[in-house]
Amino acid sequence: MKKISAEIIEKVNKLRQELTYHSERYYVYDSPEISDYEYDMMYAELLKLETEYPELYDATSPTVRVGGRALDKFEKHTHAFRMDSLSDVFSFEELEDFHARVEDKIGAPEYSVEPKIDGLSVSLIYENGVFVKGATRGDGVVGEDVTENLRTVYSIPLKLSEPLSLTVRGEVYMPRATFEKINAEREAAGQALMANPRNAAAGSLRQLDSKITAKRRLDIFVFNFQGGELYADGHAPLTHTETLNRLSELGFKVLELRTVASTATDIIEHIKLIGSKRDDLAYDIDGVVVKLDKLSDRETMGEGTNTPKWAVAYKFPPEEKQTVLEDITVAVGRTGVLTPTAMLFPVRLAGTTVSRATLHNLDFINSRDIMLGDTVVVRKAGDIIPEVVGVVKEKRTGAERRFYMPTTCPSCGEPIFYDADEGAAARCTNSACPAQLSRSIEHFASKGAMNIDGLGPQIVELLLANKLIFDVSDLYTLKAEDIASLERMGEKSAKNLISAIESSKSAGLERLVYALGIRNIGEVAATALAARYKTLDALIGATKEELCSIEDFGEITADCVVNFFSHEQNVELCRKLKDLGLVTEAVAAPAGDKLAGLTFVLTGTLPTMSRDEASALIKAAGGKVSGSVSSKTSYVVAGDAAGSKLTKAQSLGVAVIDEEQLLDMLA
Repeated sequence: MKKISAEIIEKVNKLRQELTYHSERYYVYDSPEISDYEYDMMYAELLKLETEYPELYDATSPTVRVGGRALDKFEKHTHAFRMDSLSDVFSFEELEDFHARVEDKIGAPEYSVEPKIDGLSVSLIYENGVFVKGATRGDGVVGEDVTENLRTVYSIPLKLSEPLSLTVRGEVYMPRATFEKINAEREAAGQALMANPRNAAAGSLRQLDSKITAKRRLDIFVFNFQGGELYADGHAPLTHTETLNRLSELGFKVLELRTVASTATDIIEHIKLIGSKRDDLAYDIDGVVVKLDKLSDRETMGEGTNTPKWAVAYKFPPEEKQTVLEDITVAVGRTGVLTPTAMLFPVRLAGTTVSRATLHNLDFINSRDIMLGDTVVVRKAGDIIPEVVGVVKEKRTGAERRFYMPTTCPSCGEPIFYDADEGAAARCTNSACPAQLSRSIEHFASKGAMNIDGLGPQIVELLLANKLIFDVSDLYTLKAEDIASLERMGEKSAKNLISAIESSKSAGLERLVYALGIRNIGEVAATALAARYKTLDALIGATKEELCSIEDFGEITADCVVNFFSHEQNVELCRKLKDLGLVTEAVAAPAGDKLAGLTFVLTGTLPTMSRDEASALIKAAGGKVSGSVSSKTSYVVAGDAAGSKLTKAQSLGVAVIDEEQLLDMLA
């Protein structure tokens, strides 16, 4: 072992101190003192020395930010301090009611009014000034240990300026600029785009490989002191504002745009100020948090069952923007339906830059009197899907033009017709239409279907253009050497794709039925068909009468299934898939029946598992999972950022539960 000189040790320590200082100036205070090049040179020198002398490893070194070993799973972590959520208010009237309740009990309250960052809540634990553990909120009592991933967030200090033991709470988020850059890279690579910065942050923080998290460049604002020592002499802080100022001194990045207010009028004015600056921020916010500033007042108000009585979160209404409708394009879907899409002058909306929105069909366009060149109002349905709300007619100049649907398919040139069963839906009936073929293969490979990772739209187009595939069955005859030489591919990418295709063979009957793209057969209906018929051969011979006897199946759905299998080319495709080794039998029956007879709808981001994982647990216990809320829905399982499904459940009186309650039902 090479002997380490005192000079080397001193040099390593000095580099660590300087890099930590400059990293804090850059990521926490946004006031760098050296160039990126100078920082990179120091970093490279430290990394070289640590590689040469591995015995000098230190968990607080700036070099740990690049990510470490990959994990098999996240361990559960029980919080020492509960991480409760807040009650939401959606109007200034509700906010005034909250203030009145507090005023009745406190007398003359003061509030901290601060932006509500749209990210993922975590706790950070320090012992003797060293970051030792970080965990997601989970259900507020138990979360997931994501320490290695949090080490990659540069604005989280790995070592405090004083050797204190404390726990803080913060919100991890993905900056807008980072989100846009990642989505641009994913689009160029033919990968699915991330929906919004919040989902991107949640997904990035739950990567089992921290090296992937490191590349996502997440950030954090610390917004609460949870407990422990805030001062070396042990004295306790008096106000929330004091704790944030102290945390800033210790090296944490704390919330901006916050103020202390004492009246409802002052609170509302600051909310309006934050709202006016929303578009100019480098991060997304979805509301404003109003909480008592004096910590003694919080004790007086007390805690509710799941939320504190001393704070509320004012949620912004759905963000709407005006922009110009520059053009309308028409795309052909996998079932031949022609869908008009609004091409918009780009506008920033709910976390992303929006340049297009669906217009559904010609009836939708005509009913809203939408014309080319109009100034339109757009918003995101459920903060996800851009939609045109209406037209600003007072901004018309007379140059606007009426839109007409094409009379021939824009992909193959064949005549289109209007489907009486689908209202205003225009459809191309050419089964050899290139657009339908491309979309059907994309659907076949999608996550809910055969889940062939890496087979995105651009790769499908490549395979079709090079005549390597002509239908989905050809995917299973591809060889790595066939595709390694294609543009954007390579030997490693080719092998990974072939491996994913091979793995998809075992997906099972319910996924295969959904993947076939039968009209009106979604994931739930495909599961019901697999449960009823057990094998693909049996399903092919199903009669309309049999299909109508399945729960929630009507004549239209039954006709779609019978019609699909009445075409010999579809039956032949099924035979080819079976001969190629795909599993055409139903997966094992549910392991239990605790949820038998119950139908669940999942919405929002769950604390400790994905919706796919939750669906699997529900199905394994005999329950059903539906994609839409109706009066027949037993429960809606709602996570963070739940959208229109939650609203509909509340309007129908459907029971709404969270992940913890679902797990209790499964226990």
